[in-house]
Amino acid sequence: MRKINVLLDYSRFSVAEKIVFLRNVVARLTNHATFDNPDVSLADGTAKADKLEAASLAAKDGARTAISAMRDAELDVDKYLKKLAIYVERIADGDETLILSSGFHISKEPETFQKPPLAVVNGKNSGAVVLKAKAIDKAGAYIWQVSRNKTEWTTLGHSTRADFEVSGLTIGEICYFRVAAITSTGTTDFTEPVMKVVV
Repeated sequence: MRKINVLLDYSRFSVAEKIVFLRNVVARLTNHATFDNPDVSLADGTAKADKLEAASLAAKDGARTAISAMRDAELDVDKYLKKLAIYVERIADGDETLILSSGFHISKEPETFQKPPLAVVNGKNSGAVVLKAKAIDKAGAYIWQVSRNKTEWTTLGHSTRADFEVSGLTIGEICYFRVAAITSTGTTDFTEPVMKVVV
């Protein structure tokens, strides 16, 4: 299942964008039925936006002191927004609509794991191959399968490691291999079949 979080993308915004973003978040949270008791004062947010805007205008002449004051005001806004984001994330508890209604953006974790790529190499003995998959984070086990026609698949076995040795294959035979990982959220899709001529 997807996990929805508050995205802290505002840290990459320009000063002008950050001011607009902060004002929008404060406006959306003001009188919001769900976010009725923020950890920081919304009035402080407006004051910090005003201060950053004034500092930004003062820094246009390029004076070092003015630029330093603008950077300080920007850092103050970043800290304020982070506290507000933590509050919104705590109250929303993964509710996408609630997070978006606060003015913050959302971050989604991938719903499924990517298919692990698979390599098939010759084993130490004739008629043997070693299957090597890219390890999947939090995988409890792997399912290894073989086919002669890419239609009917036979399970060779299971392993807790991302590699598996198969022996007793017919030399000269063309085989197709694939693997899937078993995780706490279910079984991933099988990899694309990898063809190997047994030697």
